[in-house]
Amino acid sequence: MSNTDYPLELPEHDRPMVRFMNVSKSYGRLNVISHLDFDVAEGEMVTIIGPSGSGKTTVLRALMTLETINGGVIYVDGKPLTHMPRDGVLVPADERYQRKIRSSIGMCFQHFNLFPHMTAIQNCMEGPVQVLGLSRKEALERSEELLKMVGMIDKRDQHPSRLSGGQQQRVAIARALAMRPKVMLFDEVTSALDPEVIGEVTHVIRKLVAEHNLTMIMVTHQMGFARDISDRVCFFYGGSIEEQAPPQTLFT
Repeated sequence: MSNTDYPLELPEHDRPMVRFMNVSKSYGRLNVISHLDFDVAEGEMVTIIGPSGSGKTTVLRALMTLETINGGVIYVDGKPLTHMPRDGVLVPADERYQRKIRSSIGMCFQHFNLFPHMTAIQNCMEGPVQVLGLSRKEALERSEELLKMVGMIDKRDQHPSRLSGGQQQRVAIARALAMRPKVMLFDEVTSALDPEVIGEVTHVIRKLVAEHNLTMIMVTHQMGFARDISDRVCFFYGGSIEEQAPPQTLFT
């Protein structure tokens, strides 16, 4: 397909929150994602599982524009992310355009990535102040609300080094949500956590979906987490979806 074959914007009657349309990504001769068609509806929780090297994390990295795709188009909330309209066709997006569309996406990484020199509340306030241009008062109110939601308001003045792994992950979730995303991406967020802490994180994620109607895409190696959290599980192999179904179907 050429760029003229892709819509400049998805129509209202066919507009999932995320759409991969014929997307490919390769490193030299290695195809990591191969002609992927993949939709995620608004408010849906989708988990991606599969062996190492199957393209799972590359899907998330492409959505964060940390990877440049080699073919196809990714849409977020109906608008192209990887490309932008120009003279009636789609052309590769520039950084300014991508930043605007990407602002509706938040991501939590496996290793938290909190700023070590900042407290929990400061970590949550940084993005809204520096990127969204909120006043410190507005950012403080938003961050306090989110830390309450994830059960971390009593640790608001603690630095990451004083927090457990589960506590750091909850702060990282609050920090991502402070940017008011429509889509949340989770990359192996439970891999470094104890089983009882995984339960805490699962509870927080469910609560967030219920209260904010967030769309979530998660990558995990932990089948129990995938079963407990997902509306749909996608098994990736060789850069494409081999099987997808509700967890109660896929895991029986």
